Amino acid sequence: MKARNPRTGEEDYEFTVSSRDDVAVEAARLRAAQPAWEALGPEGRAAVLNKFADAVDAGAQAIAEALSIDTGRKAVAWIEVEGLARNLRKWAARGPDLFAGLPSDPEPSAMPGFDIVPRYDAYPLFGAICPWNFPVILSHIDAVPALMAGCAALVKPSEVTPRFVEPMREVLAQVPELPLAYVMGGPDVGQALIEEVDYVCFTGSTGTGRKVAEAAARQLIPANLELGGKDPMIITASADPEWAAGVALRSSIVATGQACQSIERIYVAREIAEPFLDALVEGANAVRLTYPDASSGHIGPFIFPPQGAKVQEQIDQARSAGARVLAGGQIEQLDGGTYLRPTVLADVTPDMAVIRQETFGPVLPVTIFDDIEDAITQANDTEYGLSAAVLAGSMEEASQVGARLEAGAISLQDGALTSMVSDATNESRKASGLGPSRMGDSGMLRFLRRQSLIRQNGEAATIDAYAEAQR
Repeated sequence: MKARNPRTGEEDYEFTVSSRDDVAVEAARLRAAQPAWEALGPEGRAAVLNKFADAVDAGAQAIAEALSIDTGRKAVAWIEVEGLARNLRKWAARGPDLFAGLPSDPEPSAMPGFDIVPRYDAYPLFGAICPWNFPVILSHIDAVPALMAGCAALVKPSEVTPRFVEPMREVLAQVPELPLAYVMGGPDVGQALIEEVDYVCFTGSTGTGRKVAEAAARQLIPANLELGGKDPMIITASADPEWAAGVALRSSIVATGQACQSIERIYVAREIAEPFLDALVEGANAVRLTYPDASSGHIGPFIFPPQGAKVQEQIDQARSAGARVLAGGQIEQLDGGTYLRPTVLADVTPDMAVIRQETFGPVLPVTIFDDIEDAITQANDTEYGLSAAVLAGSMEEASQVGARLEAGAISLQDGALTSMVSDATNESRKASGLGPSRMGDSGMLRFLRRQSLIRQNGEAATIDAYAEAQR
């Protein structure tokens, strides 16, 4: 299978697709290794994760260079690689404490004469099906805490961004005791993975997530889904409009808006709408593409060109329905890359695709409101509930508004904070996900199964206790 360079448009990388038998063989190997891995105990596994982090640091240059080609980004590529090492060390530090805090003492049963001893073990084989927008981070964000819990981990990175796997495998070879492996390919490989594992995590679109959930249900295994978002930002009348514009811009366009936690809908109070829009358009026009120099500028090409076409379709539909394009608005093809400058839309209406559907691009549709109750209603009027944001004149006001938004995590006086604050639990609402949060302590605890040892403290009943008799 070939992969496309998002800056040049050329299919300049070829990789071997894992066959169905390859997936089965890799799964069997990992299953065989898992008991010894779990037997290391939390401290033993933590030591190996720290060793892996050191190996990632040592191989960071090669991983980041490959990832940069995959994604068309340089600075963010380094942030991803460094983030993987931090994630490994974070769970190596936190994991043993979580295990130490698990209940282990006998608990008296409500049924007299019995007590219950809780114990925990890991799902033997964890599987992940991962997206193309942050290939390194999202290929490991669930696998690392699963490994800390005692699982073996089988990961399928996206076939759109496969280059980083080659240097990652070289790094992984330096830590042979770690039961982690990658399988490569498209949806059929993902299906094969689901058929082999005991717990699957998927990150991607809501539509594909439903298919993963159905496949997991057929296998009777848990499916943890992190899906699409249409994150709103409410800006109240007391907020400073220029400051709010800067926060909104960054929160919407980092990584070309190709992030599930990007702000995709902005609701601003009429009292500050004019200066806010002026500052937002000025900021959007000042943003530079990373073209022709990949080492200079703010936002790069779309990783997956069909996504650019989808975004353009939403912009065109909004324009034809009466929206005003105040900045950006037109896809540019530059040396084979697909780019879009930050696009600010005004006079949008709730029925437009740019408000209803996930965009996944640097588009900022702005709605002006007169009443905060109306703003909250509009923000909640969506099938998604991943995260949201509130900007106000005070933290107290932002908190009051934020508590009424239907989303798993709310950024206050900032935006898209779930990409920075990994220990904040985020339980997705509606069509944005299913299952426990990958953030916070549940990120690891979800991979443990509780077993109850029920102890008989007296005499076990005989069959005579169930004999038919006159009552």
